[in-house]
Amino acid sequence: MAKHETPLLDQLESGPWPSFVSDLKQEAESRAKNEKGIEYQIPQDVCEDILGVLELSYKHGRTHWKHGGIVGVFGYGGGVIGRYCDQPKMFPGVAHFHTMRVNQPAGKFYTTDYLKKICDLWEFRGSGVTNMHGSTGDIILLGTTTPQLEEIFHELTHNMDQDLGGSGSNLRTPADCIGAARCEYACYDTQALCYDLTQEYQDELHRPAFPYKFKFKFDGCPNCCVASIARSDMSFIGTWRDNIRIDQETVKAYIGGEIAPNAGAHSGRDWGAFDIQKEVNDLCPTGCMYMDGDKLVIDDKECTRCMHCINVMPQALRIGEDRGLSILVGAKAPILDGAQMGSLLVPFIKVEEPYDEIKEVIEAIWDWWMEEGKNRERLGELIKRQGFQKLLEATNIKAIPQHVQEPRHNPYIFWKEDEVEGGWDRDINKFRKDHLR
Repeated sequence: MAKHETPLLDQLESGPWPSFVSDLKQEAESRAKNEKGIEYQIPQDVCEDILGVLELSYKHGRTHWKHGGIVGVFGYGGGVIGRYCDQPKMFPGVAHFHTMRVNQPAGKFYTTDYLKKICDLWEFRGSGVTNMHGSTGDIILLGTTTPQLEEIFHELTHNMDQDLGGSGSNLRTPADCIGAARCEYACYDTQALCYDLTQEYQDELHRPAFPYKFKFKFDGCPNCCVASIARSDMSFIGTWRDNIRIDQETVKAYIGGEIAPNAGAHSGRDWGAFDIQKEVNDLCPTGCMYMDGDKLVIDDKECTRCMHCINVMPQALRIGEDRGLSILVGAKAPILDGAQMGSLLVPFIKVEEPYDEIKEVIEAIWDWWMEEGKNRERLGELIKRQGFQKLLEATNIKAIPQHVQEPRHNPYIFWKEDEVEGGWDRDINKFRKDHLR
């Protein structure tokens, strides 16, 4: 019999979709029976008490977790999120319930041996409950006690070659798409860049010194599979600056129905034959595609690399060969000012080791943000408060049309003293000489 009655949680199991409640109940039953004979290092009834405290939170309409303040491993300021229950007598199994963030490998490639090791470790020294790559991106190990933190950290670093991820006001764990390892659209090696920057900025990752959190995310192409444009303070999105490659014979095969569009993803289509005008050309955001007889034409100077046409006809259209990435800044989820998408800062940059050009941009942004940012102010909020021009000045990047969001509202132009000193006097004197004799 369950330790706690959970009528409200039970309702979450009644729908057609799998429920985390069922998973917690399964883990609670497993720990109660302890068929493996594990010498659990934290209370055996931890999962039963998780269910109990969650039921109470649903009943009261408020959380019964409280933040634990500073708790972590020696030498690190991040990686552990301290958490305590505010009802320790009622739920002793979760009186301590600290979360550990583990830095996921680039591209999220795992061996089954590694996954077994980390699950066994957490079963032994934690609750057994994990969250693999939720909103934070890391491997999330949910629920352990303070005495176990150093033990887990030692096991991770010494026997599994694994490090903790970021938490707090620091560089959060960088995350990337699978990239060139398995995707033909990848415009640069996302895993190599992600790994290099993770190694380069270890101090920023482990020792919080920023105004607030800062996220890197790496997308190999504009399909944006890790949603970097919406979720990272600095996103690196693969792109190309030459022309989309076209195989005209294969275009005809798509039009003739010999090849299924969308890589066969809609093979059961019931709206008729493939219509390139309706399904590709008319959906181009800049209208840069059209048919010239039986030939597909792309006005590449108008192309925004949205990937729609390539996704629909992947065998006929290919990304260009002069590849690199674009850097966008300032995206975030709703915190203070609401959701915000990234703004383009660097339209194109080649991705070549040791990535010095990219690192120069990163460090210039950090210097400005740490100097000007308020406490708990994300980079995007600072840009919104001070203006994009301040960011351009801080990074020494010249303004280009792609930086302009909308026409300015102020009819006056203000010049800085260093922009007009000498030159202003010279121009005035010339005007007087030519026109005011």
